[in-house]
Order: sequence, then structure tokens, then C-alpha cells
Amino acid sequence: MNNNEIANLRRDWSLKELDESNVSENPFDQFSIWMQEAIEAKILEPNAMALATANKKGIPSARIVLLKNIDRHGLVFFTNYESKKSKDLMENPNASVVFFWKELERQLRVSGSVEKISKKESEEYFKTRPYKSRLSAWASKQSSEIPGRKSLEEKFSEMKNRFGEDNIPLPDFWGGFRLIPIEFEFWQGRVNRLHDRIVYLKKNDAWKIVRLAP
Repeated sequence: MNNNEIANLRRDWSLKELDESNVSENPFDQFSIWMQEAIEAKILEPNAMALATANKKGIPSARIVLLKNIDRHGLVFFTNYESKKSKDLMENPNASVVFFWKELERQLRVSGSVEKISKKESEEYFKTRPYKSRLSAWASKQSSEIPGRKSLEEKFSEMKNRFGEDNIPLPDFWGGFRLIPIEFEFWQGRVNRLHDRIVYLKKNDAWKIVRLAP
């Protein structure tokens, strides 16, 4: 594929529309509506979101993580606390996530500050993970350099022998973060690139709704 082929890739968006006159007053309610519609559309991994972080030098980094809980306090995801994303968040506790539901011609961006959730919350979620996923949390020293795939599989086998079929405890280095939103942007694709962008901005304890030009 050459650059012209890439430049000529395009499609028009015309599936739905979004207007500030008929969105929910609270962005969490609007989020719930869109997430439910993504689930009902049978989108693969509708809770997948691109998490953007930056370290203390302002160098950005992004990767896909899975949303595992949302309430009026924020959006929760889980990871190794020694991973690159976690180190970024310890140095600079500001982040943004983006959901892309192409089947619905939608994006959703949420920005805010990030904090660790309680150990109790992390333990409750960890217990719900499949057995082998709990072993993987112990086996993988996330973001660290390893000599090869074999060493990772050997570490997994070591953890399996260590814990057997017993209850696997939450690792001290693993748990959740909560993104506490100050801004939501709901993006709906429209024809001629005149997309709908409805933004909720946190002002004290209230949300202001504005429309942005595409």
C-alpha cells in the first residue's frame, strides 16, 4: 500500500445524529445509554478503550485497556502497578480514554485525574477473574524486558505449581485505577465530515453541555 492509497481511504458517516437538545443532563447517564447500545450491537469488546498517559516529562504513551466498572465516581480499569502506564500515572495523575465503536460510527472521550482504588475493591474484582488470568497477573512482570516467550511460559507454570488449585491471592503489585472525569466528549459521525461533538465540562458540582465544531 502506498501513501495515495492510504490518503484515499474514506467513508461517509450517516447512521445516527447527536443533538444537545436530546442528550442526558448527566454524562454518566449518556455514557450508560451509549455503552448499552454498543453491547446490544454486539461490538467486539465494547468496553475496550485507548488509555493515554504522559510521564513527568510530558512524553505521551497510549494503549488499549478494558473498562471494568463505572459509577458516579469514575471509570475503573485494572493493571500491574509496576507497568509503564502505572509509572506514568504515578508521575502525572492525568489521563484520557477513548472508546471507538465504528459499527455505530461513534467515539467517546473521557478526561480527568486518576487515583488508585482501594485494595478491597481490587481484591473483589481479582476474585472474579478466570483462574488462568489470576495466574498470569503473578507470572507477568508487566513492561519489563524478558529473554523470550519461553521464560514467560515457564514463569506461568511456576505460579501454577506454587498456587495449585488453591485460592490465588491478589498480588501486592496489581490493582485498579479510577479515572475521575472532568470532561466527556460524545462524537457521532455525520455526512460531509460535519460530525456532531457534544461535550460535558465539569464546573464545580455541575455539568455544562456545549457543542464543538468538528
